[in-house]
Amino acid sequence: MFTTRLTPTRFLRLSLLADAAASGATGLLLAGGADWLAGPFGLSAALLRGVGLFFLPWAALVAWLGLAAAPPRNAVRLVVALNLAWVAESALGLALLGATALGNGFIAFQAVAVLALALAQAAALRQAPLRAALA
Repeated sequence: MFTTRLTPTRFLRLSLLADAAASGATGLLLAGGADWLAGPFGLSAALLRGVGLFFLPWAALVAWLGLAAAPPRNAVRLVVALNLAWVAESALGLALLGATALGNGFIAFQAVAVLALALAQAAALRQAPLRAALA
């Protein structure tokens, strides 16, 4: 079986590794500081901790793709799609979660950052040369 892999450009690597670094840092902040952030953000500690714990393996996956010699094109496409889904979910969270102004600011800031990363990754994906490889 063949799968299409990419010859990663510097731009693609940097956009994936920036995503991994930001996701990892946010994951550590939310997982480790959930109890402290819950009050100021107006969100439950369980929600913050859960999101933080989700971000940690996500960061590892995206870092692996950013460091891979020939990442699968569909895996990078999935990262872009899931990042865009995260932005939509963040917008929904702004409308429904009832966070404080600080909490809403945090949600909006990270949504804009994730959108910027998704757009950069999509642009980098279009520029990355393809190569067929055995799966």
